[in-house]
Parts: sequence; structure tokens; C-alpha cells
Amino acid sequence: MAIHKVLVVDDSKTELMFISDLLQKNGFEVATADGGDQAMQCLAAQVPDLILMDVVMPGKNGFQLARSINRDPLYANVPIIFCSSKDQETDKLWGMRQGAKDYITKPFDSDELIAKIRAQG
Repeated sequence: MAIHKVLVVDDSKTELMFISDLLQKNGFEVATADGGDQAMQCLAAQVPDLILMDVVMPGKNGFQLARSINRDPLYANVPIIFCSSKDQETDKLWGMRQGAKDYITKPFDSDELIAKIRAQG
């Protein structure tokens, strides 16, 4: 299944705008959420083909949100890619253990991010 709809979850408005613009220029339909609660509302409204999310967010962090999503049968098949400034190997391993399909660190290479998203399709 090709990836068309991407939900981007990040508490930084600047990152949301930058990533949304990048994805839209590459042909993706984008929805955004600024945290875990809003992300769950977006999921309930329309299930995306992929979720691209930050780790460090107020309230529910990305690891906690990934666990919630993966435990819900309605969303468990939606691939998650973490996009975070947390760049330690332990962060990446922990992200994968929470059910993420991939992990990319900020600042990221735009072509690499697009390739990682398309690889999930």
C-alpha cells in the first residue's frame, strides 16, 4: 500500500510547518497535531497511512503515544516513524521497541526522510 496520508505530530509549530511543506511538495496529504491528545483526535477522525512523530512533547511523549497507538487494534497497522533530536542509540532502540518502523534524527536530510516514508508503502 502506497503512503498518501501522513499525520505529523510535533509540539514545535516551526517543525510542523517545515515538515508539512516538505511532504506536500512531495505529493503527500498532510494532517498535523501538536501533541498526543490532538494526535489521537486526528486518528479518530481519519486514519492516516503513516505517522511521523517527535519524541519530546509535553503531556504524552512520543514513546507513550506510540505504545497507545500500537495497542489499539484500529491503529496498530499504521506505521510510525520517529523524527526527533534525541540521537542516542538507546533512544532509537527504545523507539523501535515501542513499535516504530523507523527513526530519523533532527536535523534530518529531506531526501532521507522522504525515502524512509516511501519505504513504508
